[in-house]
Amino acid sequence: MANKDLRDWIRAIDAAGELHTITGANLEEDIGGIVDIVQRKMGNPAVMFDEVPGFPKGHRVMANLLTSVPRINVALGLPPDSSEMDLIQWWRDYMGRAPSFEPKQVNGGPLLENVQEGAEVNIKSIPTPVWHEYDGGPFIGTACIVVMKDPDSGWINFGTYRVQSHEPQIATLMMSQGKHGRHIMEKYHARGEQCPVAVVVGMHPSLMMIGGLEIPFGKNEFEAVGGLMGEPIEIINMPKTGLPVPANAEIAFEGFIGPGDERTEGPLGEWTGYYAGGQRPEPVIRIETLMYRDNPVLLGAVPAVPPNDNTFYLGTYRCGAVWNQLEAAGIPEIKGVWAHEAGGSRFWLTISIKQLYGGHAKQAGMVAAHCHAGAYCNHWTVVVDDDIEPTNMNDVLWSMCTRCDPREDVDVINGGWSSHLDPMCYDDDTDRRNSRVIVDACRPYRRKDTFPVVARNSPELDARTRAKWAHVLPKE
Repeated sequence: MANKDLRDWIRAIDAAGELHTITGANLEEDIGGIVDIVQRKMGNPAVMFDEVPGFPKGHRVMANLLTSVPRINVALGLPPDSSEMDLIQWWRDYMGRAPSFEPKQVNGGPLLENVQEGAEVNIKSIPTPVWHEYDGGPFIGTACIVVMKDPDSGWINFGTYRVQSHEPQIATLMMSQGKHGRHIMEKYHARGEQCPVAVVVGMHPSLMMIGGLEIPFGKNEFEAVGGLMGEPIEIINMPKTGLPVPANAEIAFEGFIGPGDERTEGPLGEWTGYYAGGQRPEPVIRIETLMYRDNPVLLGAVPAVPPNDNTFYLGTYRCGAVWNQLEAAGIPEIKGVWAHEAGGSRFWLTISIKQLYGGHAKQAGMVAAHCHAGAYCNHWTVVVDDDIEPTNMNDVLWSMCTRCDPREDVDVINGGWSSHLDPMCYDDDTDRRNSRVIVDACRPYRRKDTFPVVARNSPELDARTRAKWAHVLPKE
């Protein structure tokens, strides 16, 4: 059986009631405007845009992909109704096992149904929206993977970077300093050579998810996706660069980035909710081949004011990673970790613990705010007791309001690891650090046996009541 592809996922989320189709929306403002409204609704659907004016029927755009836990569950092969903590535990197990399968080379696939080469190439034939009102143009690559090959080791790497569409055969690629793709590109350019690159802009969401994670240097992301999906990923090699892409991808193109070949890129509203970074010169991809399936689907993971696509899948993965790293640091009795969507999966962490000793809560907060998975762009780390559900922001804020003494339970830490995308970093060009707050919102340890009793059902009464009155009570 062929690998699961994007269309399998679309059918599955449609069956789960997680898909809505809209016809007739234009690229200039309708699609982006609709997505911006829909993605801020809890329980929102993924949106498929069909019959885009100016394009053949069947050339579609899909966005608001992973802004719900059920849709992430489906992408990972979990039941749609699995809870947030079920999903985080799945990520913890995946990271602990780190399964992988080498990709499988095949002779063909649906991606080869339409092939444009040379002067025929026209990425403008793919409907590509202007995602935000003040963007610098259409971005064909948001929910994408960018594939490169290390010229020394032959290591195949892919990452999720932003790709702006400029002309039929020209796109720009924005990769932050330190990212694996930029490191590989700079190796070619240091030798005076062009850097080969392949870009996939429609594929099963699990590939996009892996592309956005911190996969270790030297590990092939195609192998990691195989481990995630439980089978080798079927790949074909692009004809000019020889770079591998999924055989059942929707849309892919390849080309070369020459040394010093740059064009003004951006701006694009980013995952922080701001136009951070403005317009800058970025590397140009001169495209030589474009391939796409019949009735192709362009994916959009639209960065914007949270919640957005980064918020949920990256947030649940990051929660699992922080949880594992807390336990690896010897912090006992971690009961839950949540990266609240308002923080774009990075700016806010809530840690739930069962307190065992004085200082336990502060220790957990300090480690969570500075471990590898939790440190980047962190602003707020809040530690709560194990009776607080960390995914319930009302409960977290109630705990902060009633269990935190600001005199001794709030710490401001300076000099944290940040990014120029963080609007509050010290200096986005020379000093990419920030300050962060650790909040101990647990019952004071010295008063844990005398602290006032909570005026709420006990778990036992809650369970009995729900069992007896399930026919009239709302589902959890």
